[in-house]
Amino acid sequence: MNTISHGINTLVSPEGSLEVLSQNEVNRLKSTSENGQHGLLRGCALAVLNCGNHTDDSKAILEQNKNFDIEVIQQDRGVKLKLTQAPASAFVEGAMIRGIREHLSSVLRDIVYVSNEIEHNNRFDLNDPDGITDAIFHILRNAGALKASQKPNLVVCWGGHSISREEYNYTKEVGHELGLRGLNICTGCGPGAMKGPMKGANLAHAKQRIRDGRYLGISEPGIIAAESPNPIVNELVIMPDIEKRLEAFVRTAHGIIVFPGGAGTAEEILYLLGVLLNPENDELPYPVIFTGPENSHQYWQQIDEFIALTLGQKARQRYKIIVNDPESVAREMNSGIDQVEQFRRNNNDAFYFNWRLKISPEFQQPFEPTHENMSNLEIRPDQPPHILAANLRRAFSGIVAGNVKAQGIIAIEKQGPFQIRGNKAIMAPLDALLQSFVSQQRMKLPGSDYNPCYEIVK
Repeated sequence: MNTISHGINTLVSPEGSLEVLSQNEVNRLKSTSENGQHGLLRGCALAVLNCGNHTDDSKAILEQNKNFDIEVIQQDRGVKLKLTQAPASAFVEGAMIRGIREHLSSVLRDIVYVSNEIEHNNRFDLNDPDGITDAIFHILRNAGALKASQKPNLVVCWGGHSISREEYNYTKEVGHELGLRGLNICTGCGPGAMKGPMKGANLAHAKQRIRDGRYLGISEPGIIAAESPNPIVNELVIMPDIEKRLEAFVRTAHGIIVFPGGAGTAEEILYLLGVLLNPENDELPYPVIFTGPENSHQYWQQIDEFIALTLGQKARQRYKIIVNDPESVAREMNSGIDQVEQFRRNNNDAFYFNWRLKISPEFQQPFEPTHENMSNLEIRPDQPPHILAANLRRAFSGIVAGNVKAQGIIAIEKQGPFQIRGNKAIMAPLDALLQSFVSQQRMKLPGSDYNPCYEIVK
């Protein structure tokens, strides 16, 4: 290993399922990394190596590390990763930090598996709802994320990467209460509300002498550079796109807790409620709690009013709002998961993957946030609530892309802000909600100048 201009050149041995490969698998892995997937692998690898760096601009990260490269080197006993000009922060005394090396291996594993076994395999029909769900199941199973022997205990925690210290401390307190009750944590794997619950649960698991605590992080290539995996994540899975990432969350979760956040959190809320509004899911127990510290009353009131206005009273019945009470949040979630376990026992359902949950195609098909697609979104009240939820979710997804994803940032620089059009009865409160995210610095990390990537056209 040697260091040049503050970057490090080295060879790294992958871990986990990549340690033992057949010669054919090695050939395919090397071929995949060279033919069409190199840019994807480079971007995700750089994100993992930048763990702990204070930025959420994926385009800036790529520009600051333009000399970084990664290459798969074939050897008789498997493969090694050749890193050129890798960020020095990923190394201590010349050796890569163990957790970062594990995350790097997970990135390679998932990108190669998706390319070889999902996207270029006729077995999976990615235009069919059941085919998409089957593909998600296989990606998670290949990553070892489905634990057949464990009772329901996985809580998905959503919330913003750009939050205040008070909000961050609160997420830790909630995670601590969950961990004391033996519950595991799954998040989007990044900083802020994605890190806090894991940190709190990690301490609680230590108190309870739980040595196999799970801190599952689920990301996707477009967002991982802006939300690098936090150090506590001990299982990392990279899904192909945001829609499959969201479906992976809701099918592996036994309950979901949402903390305050910005456009990405609003996207997650609209996705979840849109799915739960499907009449086929009416009888499914699915605990959902919105929570935050004392100063989050107004935030959740605005979210609650927006949901009532757009999706109706039925949507409001699918969640509870508990403010400034971590212990009550944990007790309520624990009780809800007990109901989930009993329901699945009664119906002979798997504990580790929610096959019964009905997800409409509108929530599964990838949405490309181009200027044309954003402008053509159907945002009006005279449509079924789950369809409106799907289109509102796409609007927020486009805003996330324009805020932090390299491709979205470049599109905004070239063509100006996205224009979001719709009925004024919805667009006015949507505009107010987005403006509150801006004023509360929820769109970008504190200290960053935010220029809106969108315009609301009423």
